[in-house]
Amino acid sequence: MNDEEIKNESFDKAQDDSGESDVSYVESTEDGEALPVKDVAKKLREEIKQLQKEKEEYLTGWQRAKADYINLQKEMENSKITTSILTKEKMTDKLLPALDSFEMAFSNKDHWEKIDKDWQNGITSIYQQLISGLEKSGIEKIDEVKIPFDPSIHQSISIVATDDEKKDHTVEKILQVGYKIGDSSVSSGQSRVIRPAKVSIYEYRRS
Repeated sequence: MNDEEIKNESFDKAQDDSGESDVSYVESTEDGEALPVKDVAKKLREEIKQLQKEKEEYLTGWQRAKADYINLQKEMENSKITTSILTKEKMTDKLLPALDSFEMAFSNKDHWEKIDKDWQNGITSIYQQLISGLEKSGIEKIDEVKIPFDPSIHQSISIVATDDEKKDHTVEKILQVGYKIGDSSVSSGQSRVIRPAKVSIYEYRRS
């Protein structure tokens, strides 16, 4: 091996050694001097503190976005329920005159008994279909008697005296059927009255 080959081999080896060596960086001042260990630790603590702050900001932002999304879903659901309730109220309100006519026909016993039986069956069948449709839509009749008077669903029209104290302020008779949207159809869990029932109530009077 001549001098030139030896020279080239030494140069290649030097290049290989420089490529394999690890490069390390040391925290330094502006003058290029290595920072003391305590300063390096302080700087690291500051960086960690900043990262934690950023993490908390991202987390807070994500939680706020999630809460806004949940609230939006609730508002949309409540809006759908409200729309459904209003639709049911309007539908029932338009049917009230026809429903009242059926009730008046049934209550007039003398006139009702004079109608042909086939007509009676037909009218009764149509009425039952209407009521069934309302019930399937979550709409209920307020027509129960012998229950405590409830101003939220009843409107007192007349008073009937009674000497039976147990009947005091109970419904004696339905003068006009009321209608309500049942508890299960209302998000608050309370029935929503479309029209209160007009009733006569008992009033206890000591003999």
